[in-house]
Amino acid sequence: MPRSNRPRRPASGRPGVAAGKPAGKKGNGDVPELDLERARAGIARRESAPDGEWMVRTMTARNAEKTYICPGCSTAVVPGIAHLVVWKDDHLFGAAVGLAERRHWHTNCWLSRTYRYR
Repeated sequence: MPRSNRPRRPASGRPGVAAGKPAGKKGNGDVPELDLERARAGIARRESAPDGEWMVRTMTARNAEKTYICPGCSTAVVPGIAHLVVWKDDHLFGAAVGLAERRHWHTNCWLSRTYRYR
């Protein structure tokens, strides 16, 4: 009975070269360029404030595609404007509910917000 976990030999009989392709290469060789701005934007950071623990994620201008209302100034956060996505990390009913109630803030509105309870 043949072993199924043994790699197959290349068609040419030479190890490392299979069907005219160099060993270890798959696909067409095109490697997409790494976008560091996009990679950094997806990471949420934790912020502590007098009104609780918050998770804050930066939304870049390129990724901002919809219109939202900023809770700080009650004006629109239009597409193409960098802003923050904020949700309560220590929500009374759990992290999933806090994430579902996330809001989009202008960066300046979030930084200059007051800590009064509304």
